[in-house]
Amino acid sequence: MSLELFFGRLRRAWLRLFRRGYLRHMESVRRGECPGCKHSILDPRDLKYWRNVCGYSFAEEDDPFRWRNELGFARYGLAEVTCTSLIALTLLFVLAISVNFAHWTLYLVPIVVIPWAFILYFFRDPDRSIPADTSALVSPADGTVTGIEQVDEADFPGGKALCISIFLSVFDVHVNRIPRTSQVVGLRYFPGKFLDARDPQAGVVNEQFWVDLEESNPPRRIRVKQISGALARRIVNWLKVDEPVWAGSRMGMIKFGSRTDVLIPPTDPVDVLVKVGDKVKGGSSILLRFK
Repeated sequence: MSLELFFGRLRRAWLRLFRRGYLRHMESVRRGECPGCKHSILDPRDLKYWRNVCGYSFAEEDDPFRWRNELGFARYGLAEVTCTSLIALTLLFVLAISVNFAHWTLYLVPIVVIPWAFILYFFRDPDRSIPADTSALVSPADGTVTGIEQVDEADFPGGKALCISIFLSVFDVHVNRIPRTSQVVGLRYFPGKFLDARDPQAGVVNEQFWVDLEESNPPRRIRVKQISGALARRIVNWLKVDEPVWAGSRMGMIKFGSRTDVLIPPTDPVDVLVKVGDKVKGGSSILLRFK
């Protein structure tokens, strides 16, 4: 992240020196207000880390980099994909030259290719077929269902919630998705530890980000918790309070192994369609249906 922020500063300096016409155009299409803004938002790339705390935004049609959404990789992970690819290609080029002088260097190729392939695989972001069923609550993540239980949740009705927990291994897609069409009413970040995401205490003590969603008809609170794991060291969330969201749409990701919980009021009559051990896919698998 620090390296990416550093390159962001270099990019903004270059734009201010050599792309002033571009900056005037982006300023003319920039939306919203951000009094006393602490973030330098010159174009949509600058919102990557600040979108949910900054008043500025850009319409999708005004984003000259929206083509990045079609690459098949998570836009939140393009920096990792790009840097890893540049390093891997450079090393492979060096090895291709070296093999003419030292044939044993050929055996170093897998040491470069395997980690590179893992990074590309980890940050994949496949399109999903979103169920049209308006009674469905879709999975907010890919992974394995590790818990379906009633838990204490102080600000839910009666202080309880029905919680479905999903563990994401390093081999699962790590892009998180919205479980129900609704409106974002709350975003909260909690620093914490980095226990294994399968640890029963992980949902209490680990670093996590909460997304509160509200349905209007009928009124219903839904909470999604992005919970870091032993390997995860960064939670990314793209949402803003008060914006409408749609079932299956992307909302962020957790990098390198994690857990995602979705909570609903325990009093809502539902048919739970999954069980512990089931594999689910974010945005397409139906976890339950409201009656």
